[in-house]
Amino acid sequence: MAEAPQTAAPQIDFAKMDGLVPGIVQDHKTGEMLMLGFLNETSYQKTLESGFVTFWSRTRSKLWMKGETSGNRLRIIEASTDCDNDALLFRVEVEGDGLVCHEGTVSCFTKKIETEKK
Repeated sequence: MAEAPQTAAPQIDFAKMDGLVPGIVQDHKTGEMLMLGFLNETSYQKTLESGFVTFWSRTRSKLWMKGETSGNRLRIIEASTDCDNDALLFRVEVEGDGLVCHEGTVSCFTKKIETEKK
């Protein structure tokens, strides 16, 4: 039986945003958006090699694996890129107590913004 042909991994476009691409993190079971971070080429490679999301900290100018100290690491179930190859989506399983945000919540997206209803 012949093996399915291997498809080449998409080339992520790090040039558009000065070497960074946004990485959206989504809970693979619930679909809830958990956080947004940025990756450079090095953090992207570390992410692919380790199976855990690793970001580039823009404020500290260094790599950081989410959950390194808290234990709430983001184990990748599935990863994809958008049609322009300049944004990443990681569907993950959260290890630890599941509190992804440094403010102690499951998701970083907790601050509601009122919009005008039409």
